[in-house]
Amino acid sequence: MQRTKPPFRADEVGSLLRPQKIKDARAKLEKGEISAADLAKIEDMEIEKVVHRQASTGLKLATDGEFRRSWWHFDFLAKLTGCELFHPDTGIQFTGVQTRHDAVRVIGKLDFPDDHPMLDHFRFLKKHADTAHVTAKMTIPSPAVLHFRGGRKSISKEVYPDLDAFYEDLGKTYRKAVKAFYDAGCRYLQFDDTVWAYLCSQDELKKARERGDNPDGLQQIYSRIINYAIAERPADMTITTHVCRGNFRSTWISSGGYEPVAETMLANTNYDGYFLEYDSERAGGFEPLRFLPKGNKVVVVGLVTSKVGELEKKDDIKRRLEEASKFAPLDQLALSPQCGFASTEEGNILSEEEQWAKLRLCVELAEEIWGK
Repeated sequence: MQRTKPPFRADEVGSLLRPQKIKDARAKLEKGEISAADLAKIEDMEIEKVVHRQASTGLKLATDGEFRRSWWHFDFLAKLTGCELFHPDTGIQFTGVQTRHDAVRVIGKLDFPDDHPMLDHFRFLKKHADTAHVTAKMTIPSPAVLHFRGGRKSISKEVYPDLDAFYEDLGKTYRKAVKAFYDAGCRYLQFDDTVWAYLCSQDELKKARERGDNPDGLQQIYSRIINYAIAERPADMTITTHVCRGNFRSTWISSGGYEPVAETMLANTNYDGYFLEYDSERAGGFEPLRFLPKGNKVVVVGLVTSKVGELEKKDDIKRRLEEASKFAPLDQLALSPQCGFASTEEGNILSEEEQWAKLRLCVELAEEIWGK
């Protein structure tokens, strides 16, 4: 049967391809031809349209497509008290391509500011989602993301000589963020997280050690931080996570099945739902789903790829869901694309119509599998 609360049987991760009007406006802003206020007006119009497009596609939720962001994570993290955006010598290395040279580092004591811009971003989304009669979904990066990629070198030793104090403040900062979004009306919040997947990748673990960091025990540390951050969420607030192996212009970073982290992530981290990528062999098999506790938790199986435009065959998706149901009950499963369509403003290499066809496919399959 269909679900009346998130995550829904047909769901989505969050980001959507940026409309050309937003791309053009950002380019004009860079040249000084328009103001930030002019850009915001164009974003407002495009977000209003994309909310209604999600509703007309049959989804029971809507995001703002992350249209106001350049990055899925840095835009949020850089606006935390104690953090700043900076420009290192290199970008993030994906398979065959490197990103722009942006990163975030910790230069002061962490906190969540009352005027974080994404609170207003959410309020605008909710206003239009309510009009479209869908649930407004907000996505922010997981707390683990602030630590793992930069590691010790990206956290001021003057402010945090002891990482235990950093971890404690990180948990408090996110607990405050959860409350702030709830007070703004958010009932569906998602922590996007590349780190669980990196902890399953021997290459990424090797890179962490080469940076001077010890990844042993990090999954337990991250789980404790997340559990502290979400512990006081009210009963009518759903908090999910999306586990990502990297998503930039249709490329990726990490490979490896979920087995190394599955028990900690699924059984011991208190999310309501998990968006797990399963669109390629890099994700491994469904066996780790055996750690999903029986009950209310849901795994949203990412079987529809957001990286290429070719539409999946319904029978293939149904067969894969049947395989997954051998390890977790079908009633605790749902369906979505494996990732967002534009984790950065550049976007993946497919068309907007191909994107909408994939979301519509999820809706149709959910109706065929779990009923209307």
